[in-house]
Amino acid sequence: MPVGLFRVCLLVITAIVNHPLFFPKENGTVPESTEEILQKMKEREESLRLEQLRLEQEIADQEATQKALEKAAVVVEESKEEKVRWDMWTALSMVIFLLIELWRQDFQEGNWQDIGGEEDDMAVLGKAFKEVAFPNKAVLASFYEKRILGTTGDMARMREMVEGFADDLLEALRSVCNRDADMEVEDCMGVGSMYENWRVRKPFVCDLIVPFAPPEPYCFRCQTWCSGDSFPPDEQGYGTIKVCRADEDTAGCICDKTKLGEDMLCLLHSQVSNTRPSSEMEDLLCFKNTQYLDADQVMKWFQIAVTKAWNRISHKYEFDLSFSLLDSPGALKIKFKSGKSIAFNLTPVVQYENSDVYFISHFPRSSLAADIPSSTHWFLTFAVYERRFIQLVSKTLPANACHVSCLQILSFLHGKQCSLTGPSGLTNYHLKTVLLHLLQARPSQDWAPEKLEARLQDMLKFLEKCLHEKKLYHFFIGNGNVPAELGFPIIFQRAEPLNLFRPFVLRRDIYRKMVDTFHEMLRNMSALINEYTVHIPLAHTNGIRKEPL
Repeated sequence: MPVGLFRVCLLVITAIVNHPLFFPKENGTVPESTEEILQKMKEREESLRLEQLRLEQEIADQEATQKALEKAAVVVEESKEEKVRWDMWTALSMVIFLLIELWRQDFQEGNWQDIGGEEDDMAVLGKAFKEVAFPNKAVLASFYEKRILGTTGDMARMREMVEGFADDLLEALRSVCNRDADMEVEDCMGVGSMYENWRVRKPFVCDLIVPFAPPEPYCFRCQTWCSGDSFPPDEQGYGTIKVCRADEDTAGCICDKTKLGEDMLCLLHSQVSNTRPSSEMEDLLCFKNTQYLDADQVMKWFQIAVTKAWNRISHKYEFDLSFSLLDSPGALKIKFKSGKSIAFNLTPVVQYENSDVYFISHFPRSSLAADIPSSTHWFLTFAVYERRFIQLVSKTLPANACHVSCLQILSFLHGKQCSLTGPSGLTNYHLKTVLLHLLQARPSQDWAPEKLEARLQDMLKFLEKCLHEKKLYHFFIGNGNVPAELGFPIIFQRAEPLNLFRPFVLRRDIYRKMVDTFHEMLRNMSALINEYTVHIPLAHTNGIRKEPL
């Protein structure tokens, strides 16, 4: 009971104290009007609305940024896929290109000589060939027997006489030279048409090459266009010959290939050993201020040496010896008292490494010497391998094979035509190259003697095709099918094929003259052959079937 009264009293006191009428100033505030409250609520609402708009804008910006990033990612992914597709197409195109290039090289190395493998290919003739009246077998046989065999019977005696005299002359040359300072001359070798038994036109001229080497302690270091060094296209087929000391190893040092500064020295080669007096290198027949063998210097040295050698042995012979051509160091002529004469060429050459490929100083009776880039560039000759190849193939052919006969007849016709219309760019070496290709392409039985007419047609067709395409590849260079028995250097088999007609591509006047001469030879062929052929009865010729052109 007392507790209840106490609670009631406490409640009443609290109500009295907190009543606003008792303490209006201390414990209360002035009530605000309704307008002010509404105004504040509107401001608050506007503030919240603006905040909401700001937040919505930020969210929209973030979404736009996200979409832009996603779009960029998609573009990057598509570009990557496109790049991958493009790379795949590029790689595929490169593979196809390489396959085509490999096929082309294989075609050139293998099938470009395969001229006679298909008869259909040989049936494609030019306009000039279609109207040619080709002599039949009987006429060709009569012509060959009367004109060719009748004039080549004394070639063996002439070769024997020239070789014997050349050996004696070179022995005398060695005796007049200084063994410690002059070049060392080796034995001569016979090359060319006289030693391959297909020369037909007089005067008969024997071609002999004479290898020479520098005196000790020097040696020759040969560089060719296909040995890895950079040679311009117009210098393909050429090389340079550097005269070095035998104890000099320049293969692994760049001091000889790079110009060092004045304050730089090579630690392997001292300046004393590298710098030689100019007179010493000139005595070694080098070009001025270089170590490269000069063909002009070699020509002068060889002419002087041959003259001295002949003066030593001239009393032993009853004939005179003279130089027949001023621009050829070894173009010699023997003159007998009876008025007869014998011409032969004795040409200095440099052996390429341990092979039978030789650097030749000049070409007798040829215009190629005018096209040599400089006197330090030497042309390579494969004449020894060409002779060996013909001998090797001849062993597999039927008896009395017609391959040499074809070349002799074609060479005779070409020579006669040149005597009528003047010389052209086409040479006997081009004709021999045609024969070499056909010998490799045709089976052995195709060269039987009764097939002379067909094989002669093949040679003319192939030559016409080469003239039309301006392409006649060197037989050995770039030919991977050279018989292994020849021991031919592999570096030349792996080289790019050398087009013998390349000089005529830019010299259109010479090319036009060459084509015109060939066409004139075709048109005049029957007349030229009939001129040297005995009369054959018509009944005899009608009994021989003529192969279609």
